[in-house]
Amino acid sequence: MKIFLSLLTAIFVMSCGPKEPKLIKLNADACDFCKMTISNGKFAAQLITQKGRHYKFDDIACMIQFAKSNTVVPYEAFFVNDYTKENSFISIEKCFLLQGGIIHSPMRGNCAAFASPKIQGEFKGKLNAKVLTWEEMYNSY
Repeated sequence: MKIFLSLLTAIFVMSCGPKEPKLIKLNADACDFCKMTISNGKFAAQLITQKGRHYKFDDIACMIQFAKSNTVVPYEAFFVNDYTKENSFISIEKCFLLQGGIIHSPMRGNCAAFASPKIQGEFKGKLNAKVLTWEEMYNSY
């Protein structure tokens, strides 16, 4: 009985840990909103529900539209891919966004995420883009 209780406690503790994004299989995984194959990892995004289900997207615009269209499932976390690396996700609360200019994402969200304000600043001029907050991006849909 003690072994069973110990095992049950271990499973419960592990399930309560931080939820992390999963790797996206480029050219194999499909976007959970538009159903297109995710082929450009620079613009990928993910959201995780409170129950731990992962949804993958080919564009931050798809993620936002999916989240707004489904008001029944409570979401735990939003992640966006670092524009400078493939399959390197950043929590939406810790990323720095740029939009417009010569950024052309798959579903025309035209938004790129960066891990630091320094890198965001370096790319702002290169991409001729404007700085954007998550709230501004989310509310634009």
